[in-house]
Order: sequence, then structure tokens, then C-alpha cells
Amino acid sequence: MKDGPPHVAMLATPGMGHLIPLAELAKRLAARHGATATLLTFASTASATQRAFLASLPPCVSNETLPPVDLSDLPHDALIETLMSEECARSLPALSNILAEMRRTTRLMAFVTDPFGIDTFDIARDAGMVGRRCLFFPGSLHALTLMLHLPELVVSVPGEFRDLAEPVRLPGCVPIPGPDVISPLQDRSSPAYSLMVHLAERFLEADAILVNSFDAAEPEVAAVLRQPKPGRPPVYHIGPLILTSSDNITSHASDTAPQPPRAACLEWLDRQPARSVIFVSFGSGGTLPAEQMRELALGLELSGQHFLWVVRSPSDDGSLSGNYYDSESKKDPFAYLPEGFVERTKDVGLLLPSWAPQIEVLVHEATGGFLTHCGWNSTLESLVHGVPMVAWPLYAEQRLNAVMLSEGVGAAIRLPEMKEKETIAVAVRELMAGEGKGAAVRAKVAELKKAAAEGLREGGAATTALDEVVKNWVGEN
Repeated sequence: MKDGPPHVAMLATPGMGHLIPLAELAKRLAARHGATATLLTFASTASATQRAFLASLPPCVSNETLPPVDLSDLPHDALIETLMSEECARSLPALSNILAEMRRTTRLMAFVTDPFGIDTFDIARDAGMVGRRCLFFPGSLHALTLMLHLPELVVSVPGEFRDLAEPVRLPGCVPIPGPDVISPLQDRSSPAYSLMVHLAERFLEADAILVNSFDAAEPEVAAVLRQPKPGRPPVYHIGPLILTSSDNITSHASDTAPQPPRAACLEWLDRQPARSVIFVSFGSGGTLPAEQMRELALGLELSGQHFLWVVRSPSDDGSLSGNYYDSESKKDPFAYLPEGFVERTKDVGLLLPSWAPQIEVLVHEATGGFLTHCGWNSTLESLVHGVPMVAWPLYAEQRLNAVMLSEGVGAAIRLPEMKEKETIAVAVRELMAGEGKGAAVRAKVAELKKAAAEGLREGGAATTALDEVVKNWVGEN
């Protein structure tokens, strides 16, 4: 065994939603178990946002970027899931060399990857990671359960999920309508469909599955997954792992460097009444088609509520994930808003191009609601800070998350499929006024905020689960 602290290699496939929780896991391992970690990232997502985030991490968490690979032969309309998996596959030789060097120079304790990197388990095994190859699942327990049952669903569901007359029923889960099954599974002829089935089949090869969720958010399915099952790796609920400060994404500042000025939007929030503002953001990668962007603007105006909206230009092809690899707007987003909207709402609304310090906004006492795409990072941030949600899912597993949040735990009001200004206004008013379903949603989110904090305390469920994971890693050494 090498000298020095135990070390963990963590592969984060493209997307801030994958990188952020892995980085937070690394920080938690350092703080509680004295471990160091290397985040292995991809050149394709070395954006200014990602570089700034990585630069903000403490010295115990280092970064190594895998060399760029050529993806130009892939179809121009290839889905995100295909791009991520293919980039990972083409990076295997470089990753093999990196792991071999880590094995030689550090006390390499474990290898952790998110789902799209699961084909790296072979080279992790070759690098000596027998018994310590872990799958980090950055999504909900509902999404994990769907993936674990996917191989059998492929056989039992002969047609397309979107055409099912009855919802998909899985142990402990809220019934999932076919159209809300994760988006890459909606077309059997798509390469992404075959990819997801392939990934699901390999989930069982993990020595353990670490999930970024907590029991109170998904109690029934949590109870099911907590029970051992022959042939399935043990599942540990170690969440919520969320960003502790949005400033980590915008500043290269070290402990000794001058701190960046406070964001102007927070100064604006300071002037708003308590719980009066609905925060509107579709994550680091989401974009709306131009027509939906227009309906959202008019709906916010019609609702009469104060709002803080992170506005991005629509993608040229109408893709809902047009900013996945780069969160910056490609064009002036305000040019796509309805004529006169900015002037008419200047006293009640604030528009931000591309980015907002999301954690600071959610923590602020003026924030009373969150209109969200239901990405799992944003969902957990909202729950941890006690902010009720209006659900507007876009892609990937976000529709499934919206089902769980609205029909399961009751932490969100989901917008209907047709996004029209009137329905948007009604949902926003109901949530912000705390009337009808809005009152129940507010009460449930307050309850979940307490439960999340309790799980992270000494002796709490998440802390205990992570302790057990590390104990197993050390035992295998």
C-alpha cells in the first residue's frame, strides 16, 4: 500500500448535473474520511463555467481532463446520451493509462463513475479495482429503479412506451405514464434506446450503487431498494449532494483572492417582499422552443407575480437540450421575448441572460417558488432549501421526476402538457399564493427540508450510508 491518504478516481461524463454531485461527494469523502479525489472530465465540456467550477474546488479534489476525441462522424442530430457514451468509449485508452498511473503513485481506494461511463468498469477492473467499482447514480431512486428493471421491460413492453394505455408500475414507485418514461426510451429505433438498455444491463456489474437521493423524498421506493436482492448490487442513498454555493461556478477565487462582488440579482431580491418571487430557470442545459418561451413570458406577466427569470435564446432546431454542452446563450435571448414585455414587467420582474447564482437565489427569503425543468440537481437544491416547485420538464429523466414530485411526494405543481399562458399563470399563482394544492406543496417541501438536513447529520441516514461504503472500500484494500 502506498503512503498518503486514500484516493478515489471519479469519472464525470459531460454535464454539470453529473459533475457537481460527484465533486460534492469528493468533498464529503475528504471532510469525513480524509480521502483525496481526482475528477476525470472530458475536453468537450471544458467550458468557462466548468473550468471556473473546477478551479473553485479545494486542494484535496484535483481534476484531470481526458484528451479530446473526434465525434465528427456521429449524426448531427445524435442525442446527448449517444454523444456522452461514445465520447467515453473513445476515451478508454487514455483513461486506462491514467488509472494505471494512479494505481502506481497513490493509495487508489475506489473507482466511481456515473452511468454513461459504466463501460469503463472493464479497465477499472484491470487497474486492480476488484470489489471497489462503484456506480454513482446522479438521479432519483425512481429513475434508478426504472433502469434496474429496463431489461425486463424491454421484453414485456412490445411497443413504444409513449403508446402505453396503462402506466409503468415498478416496485415502490409512483405509476409512470408511458410518455413520462425517460426520453431516450421513447423510440426503439433510436441508437440512444439501445444504449440505455446496454447501460442498464451493466448496472448489475457494479460492486455498489451510490444514489444522490434521500429516503423522505421517495419513501416507498427507498424502502424497496434498501432491502438486499440477489444479483443486484447494494444500493446506498447518500444524498442530497448539492452545490453549497453558486459562487463556485463563477469564481476562480481562492481563500486568499478577493471575493467577487455580490450578484446584482441578489440586491434586487433584497428589495422584494418575503416569499414573493418565483425563480424561473431550466438548468444549465435546457432551452425552450421560441413559442413556449413566448407563452412563458406572457404567463408570468398574466400571473401578476414577481419573477426572476434566467433567459436563454431558443436553440435553432427547437431542441430542449440545446445548451447541454455549453450553458451560454448563443444569441441575445431578450430578442425572443414578446414585444413590450420587458417594459411592461420592469417593476415586478428581473431577467438574467444565461445564468444566475441559483443556490443564493433559492436561499434568499424573497424567493417563494421555483419554476423548474425538474433536473435532479435543481430538484434537490429546491428541496434542501424548502422552495416549492412548478414542474416544467424538458428532456432525459425530467418528466419522470415531475411525476414523482407532483403525483408522488407532492412537492410540485405540474404544468399540463400544453403550455399556454393561462395555464402557466394559474399554476404560478396557485403556488405563490399557497392556495389549494399550493398550500399542500409548501407544507410538504418544508417537511422535506428538515428531513434532508437530518439525514446529513452525524448518525443520519446519508452519513451512515457513506460510512458503510468507505468501510467496504477499505476492507477490500
